[in-house]
Amino acid sequence: MVFQTRHSLGIEGVAVHVARRRLIQAGAAGVAALALPWAAAQTAASDLSRTSLRVASYKGGWVTLLKAAGLGATPYRIDWKEFNSGVQHIEAINADALDLGSGSEIPAVFAARSPGRVRVVAVAKGDLNNQAVFAQKDSPIKTIADLRGKRVGYVRATTTHYFLQKMLAEAGLSFQDIQAISLSPSDGLSAFAGGDFDAWAIYGYNGQLARSKYGARVVKTSLGYLSGNFLTYANADAVADPLRRAALADLLQRLQKATAWGVAHPEQWAQAQSTETRVPAQALLELFRGRSHDDRILAVADTDIASHQEVANVFAQIGVLDGPVKVAPLWDRTFDKALRG
Repeated sequence: MVFQTRHSLGIEGVAVHVARRRLIQAGAAGVAALALPWAAAQTAASDLSRTSLRVASYKGGWVTLLKAAGLGATPYRIDWKEFNSGVQHIEAINADALDLGSGSEIPAVFAARSPGRVRVVAVAKGDLNNQAVFAQKDSPIKTIADLRGKRVGYVRATTTHYFLQKMLAEAGLSFQDIQAISLSPSDGLSAFAGGDFDAWAIYGYNGQLARSKYGARVVKTSLGYLSGNFLTYANADAVADPLRRAALADLLQRLQKATAWGVAHPEQWAQAQSTETRVPAQALLELFRGRSHDDRILAVADTDIASHQEVANVFAQIGVLDGPVKVAPLWDRTFDKALRG
């Protein structure tokens, strides 16, 4: 190695040497600057082990699905909470007690009046044949028109409220023509079992329990009355936080993969749900075989927002809302790239 002094370089050599050193230093700084985002990403990934998400699941829902699909071991902690209506998911998010939940388009219509923390970040395309109006097994009710004057259970501010109203309107009836009784799904099942309802508009496994345990008959399914869009609600504060946002993106991808697994493995998925809900696995398989379409979790599309606005318009028209509501501010496309990846 040859060492050179400033004296041996001469004035011009010194200038070149200094310029070269400054260039090298600048280059090193540039490399360091370019490395920062990667370093930040690595730090974020390692910090997920100290990150916790508060996530709502329905009975036999997300938590059961992830475990059954072998995708439940996350690099962050999940504090699972069980709520059985989308309204409860939204209320918990607005109370900052939840980071992620889900439900139909309807609860989010009411949330749009004062959005608070709620944001819609993904859309699940779900089966519509598992949402229906049921009648007692020995009831003379055969059509929606037969509901006039009858005691009809439903769950206010849910899909049952929406599709029941549309079915009644199609039959020339309204809520004023029936004895409408709003109860939670579990209380509704007890009321139906005890004969307190002549008919029941309900969704999910409670409908299957009504069929398998109490001989309920399907009067009409919600196919053709609902869009099939079921929304994933997120806490805006969690979306804004880099670590929780990274954890949410990972969880949404896991749910997307687990949903596809459930479609491909119906027997295993039915057994896992049966263990959790006590609905016979065979009844769940029959529901799966009669589904309107396969379940999927997708990124937000413009048509999803338009569909949601249509629901809001209907509720405003029938006086359920106290005026027009714009739903677009609720929608957040932060996770679109992750869900399309």
